[in-house]
Amino acid sequence: MEKTNWFLELYPTTKLFVTLFMVVSAFLVEGYWYAYLMLPVCLIIAYFTETSKELWSLVMKGLLPICLFIFLFQIFFHPGETVWWTWHTLSITQEGIDFSLILTSRIVAVGSAIILFFRVTPVKDFVYALEKLGLSPKATYVVLATFNIIPEMHKLSLAIMDAQKTRGVETEGNLLVRAKAFLPTLAPLILTSIAHTEERAITLEARAFTVPVKKTSLYQLKKTKKDTGVRALILILLIIIVVWRFVL
Repeated sequence: MEKTNWFLELYPTTKLFVTLFMVVSAFLVEGYWYAYLMLPVCLIIAYFTETSKELWSLVMKGLLPICLFIFLFQIFFHPGETVWWTWHTLSITQEGIDFSLILTSRIVAVGSAIILFFRVTPVKDFVYALEKLGLSPKATYVVLATFNIIPEMHKLSLAIMDAQKTRGVETEGNLLVRAKAFLPTLAPLILTSIAHTEERAITLEARAFTVPVKKTSLYQLKKTKKDTGVRALILILLIIIVVWRFVL
């Protein structure tokens, strides 16, 4: 990911502070309009960082179905006194509508902020920042491996499926055909993943990963004045929200 604008050039922990501010403020501000507003804010940031298509796709495919399910479940089963509609055991109440809107708005705020963070922050930058904060190299490696394991297994699965195609195995069609083609790939997928894990362990040992000395890195990230300004702005906004919410 090339850093082409001011937001992408921010230090990873600064972008994390922006994400945490969106999440925390969504819970501090009463009502649901502010929390829902976090999605357009994230989309605007994503537009200027050229990640809006990815963010929108993940929101529509992942976040929206979850919110719709929770909204419908809560709106029909949340108890309340102001009943608008009822049928057998199902009923829609004003309290259920309010609770569903607040709950889904906060899920939207948290989900969209976290998705945006990982769209605009390379995992290696995030792990580097964690290590600079004092996290041990072993812990940061676990974080890095955890984030990379799913994309790597996806690429490996596609490679195995391509190999199956070259052998004449039908891998495309309806759900049953795809399931029949996918099941035989599980064994080589698991065995290859285990082999890759062993190769990584040997590579880390060859680089003296477990030697108890101070680690150095050719990859460097530095905080700039923009990071200081953004962090100060976030702190001021958070103080204003807390004072407005609990003092005034």
